[in-house]
Amino acid sequence: MPVFIMLKKPLTGIQPDIIPISQISSGKNHGHRSVEGRVVHKGPLVSSPNYHFILKAVIEEDNSKPEERSSINIIMMGMLAKEFSDAVKVWDLVVASGFTVGKSPTARQDKRHVCNLMLSGDKAIIHVFRHSPCDLPPPSRAEMKKHSLSPMVLTTPKYTYTKLSDLVEGQLFNVYGVVLFFKPPFKSRGTDISSSLRIIDQSGQKIRCTLFSNKMETHPQIYQAGDIVRLHRVKAQSFNGYLSLINTFGFSALTFDGTMDTDKEPRTSSKTFHYTEEDRRTVTELRTWAAGQNLVSQDLGIRLANAQPKMYFNLTCQLLAKAPIDVTCSLLRVWDGTQCPHALLKVTVDANIIEGITSFSEEREKLIANVLVFDNHVQSTEHLKPGDFLRIFNVRAVPGSIKHPRLNSNQVEQSHHLSFHLHGGTTYGRGIRVLPDNCPDVQELRRIMDVVHESIEVNEPEINDSVLWHAWNTPPQSPNMVNEVSVGFKTERTCDHGLKLVSLSQLKVAKPGGYHHVKAQLQSYEPARLHRALKLFCSKCKSMQDVPDNRLVTNVFSDASKDPSPLSKPPPWSLSGKVHLPGFLQPGGDSRTLNVHLSAQLVSEGRTKELIFLTGCTPDEACHLAATYANVIPVRPLPGDQLDFLDLRVPFLFRGSKRYYGCKQCSKGAVVREPKTNGDEALDEEKIAEVFGIHLLKFVMLLTFHLQDASGLLKVFLLREAEEFFNVSAEEAATQQEAQDRITQTLNAFCPAEGRPSQRPWLDLCLAAYRTNADNQHQDYYQITNTSTREL
Repeated sequence: MPVFIMLKKPLTGIQPDIIPISQISSGKNHGHRSVEGRVVHKGPLVSSPNYHFILKAVIEEDNSKPEERSSINIIMMGMLAKEFSDAVKVWDLVVASGFTVGKSPTARQDKRHVCNLMLSGDKAIIHVFRHSPCDLPPPSRAEMKKHSLSPMVLTTPKYTYTKLSDLVEGQLFNVYGVVLFFKPPFKSRGTDISSSLRIIDQSGQKIRCTLFSNKMETHPQIYQAGDIVRLHRVKAQSFNGYLSLINTFGFSALTFDGTMDTDKEPRTSSKTFHYTEEDRRTVTELRTWAAGQNLVSQDLGIRLANAQPKMYFNLTCQLLAKAPIDVTCSLLRVWDGTQCPHALLKVTVDANIIEGITSFSEEREKLIANVLVFDNHVQSTEHLKPGDFLRIFNVRAVPGSIKHPRLNSNQVEQSHHLSFHLHGGTTYGRGIRVLPDNCPDVQELRRIMDVVHESIEVNEPEINDSVLWHAWNTPPQSPNMVNEVSVGFKTERTCDHGLKLVSLSQLKVAKPGGYHHVKAQLQSYEPARLHRALKLFCSKCKSMQDVPDNRLVTNVFSDASKDPSPLSKPPPWSLSGKVHLPGFLQPGGDSRTLNVHLSAQLVSEGRTKELIFLTGCTPDEACHLAATYANVIPVRPLPGDQLDFLDLRVPFLFRGSKRYYGCKQCSKGAVVREPKTNGDEALDEEKIAEVFGIHLLKFVMLLTFHLQDASGLLKVFLLREAEEFFNVSAEEAATQQEAQDRITQTLNAFCPAEGRPSQRPWLDLCLAAYRTNADNQHQDYYQITNTSTREL
């Protein structure tokens, strides 16, 4: 096998003749040499008519100098590419040998080595070592012996994190740090978006980080100094005599609120990330340490009510409307629920170019501030939408005596005033950031706005404008203050508990255990791809696993069809025959013919008693045959003219459109010679599994709901009673489009992809609380129970 997986690189014995990447040349023979590097990029596996498979990857030396071409493209072909795709992960250390060298046609664009490494054929070998950042023990002798036959499947890696005082130039690291200063992402001179920050940890070392990416969402979502960041795969390099960190291939970032006693859930746009209880402890330790260090000298965030002339401050507000002034200036109309004590600049703009609310009553105008955004920040305003909550960093309060060169005399209605400017550039962290609904500052801002809104008369003529209503009305402080929005579905509790409603914050501090009634909105749910919510559950060992994807099933069936031990004759306990499948054509154009084996003991006059054993079939062929015959069982031949089940990772039984799986740990499945059955007993899937010693797995649904009310957020699970909640069984959801549509419609009604949070309905829920004690750490969990949905 050309790809060998090791858990730790030995000091000697594995391709010791390593050539540095910088010394590779197309004019030399490197046939006896090897190259070592970290996998920093792995491309997709591509089919090719000549080599069957092709895969491109990039490796980089760990201890390379910045001026050297330390990264190089490697091109793999044939089964080597297939095995590399299946077994190797980004960040693995690899040693490649048996390669040829060719010129890289993309060296000028990707800034990598001028050569490519080409690996194909029997001489090409790749050894893979996983020792950093995975902190794993050395393999046993049995594991080492196993590695020579097949790759080892590793568990989720345990990442190691380096103190900022221990960084070494030229190497890659994972780090945690408290943000001392940051610049929100901004468009750089090139094609990338740039951001920078300065962090510190318990070692006392301060490090600057410079990050580049062509996507805004890959940058850390930092809202204020004092936040905590986790950075994976950053490289230390020297700049002007000081160490700094830059992002590399595979870079990822998580951000946490640095305030004590707040939620430890990370901010990230990634749908998948590695986050454990150890990470939670690290965040808690950094919060505690930072709280006693007085790291942030002063809080620059103030309300409009406290703004004074010539002051620089950070403004947290809600956007009501925006309009372009010219190509270098834009107008943002915002409010934060407070009134500035100074007369504010009034700007007249053509209503046709305003996005959002065009006019307000005199009472509301007193609460609105006009912020003029200049130069490079104009581009940042293009994606802003009325109703968004913003944090505008380093706003300047400008007295009216200062001239506004971008405004003409017709636009300025007041000479003595206070105006707010966001000047161009990124000095002192100038920029604009959209805040999510679950941000604590947004929650506080909403509470202030609710009080203000209740105090303003609502019989104004423009209140009927739907845009105005949604921009000004934030979710109420109490669920009882909202009018239910008719969205097609509603929840109702099916229990008989006589419990009072509690808020989510009250639930968090309540005694563990018991049942609780809440009324909340669904902020988000996971998984986003609902087919991943289907799981397979074993009632015996209590394990839960994902439903295997089509790629895995196809590979297992394909491997079984290549078995080198075909049946020389039918088993003595079966009847042999052939089945014609006109819907499947061989490459020559002939119809497909499959070998089948019918169990003599279980064949009767009723079709429900037929057992069809198939050898050498594909999943599609098994499904096609299951539409006609009741029980189709794919098998593989064994020496001695016997049959055996395929790998239990795939369905062992096909019945109509349904597939049935067995627990690999709890089953002792075998195709027995004389299965014992009662002649009058119906042969259903449970009986078939019992006859052959297979413990059936049951389809279940598992979803995570993020609930919110005015008091905060809460993560709850929907598992045991998901079928009652959706009025759909998990088995139906696995096979029936109608059932899948109902689940999708229900979730879309409770958590629409578009629209304001105020449009989401309030859900009446019964929650069961319980506590676990893992590693001497108490953890509270909540599950939805005794709750069902119905159409309105």
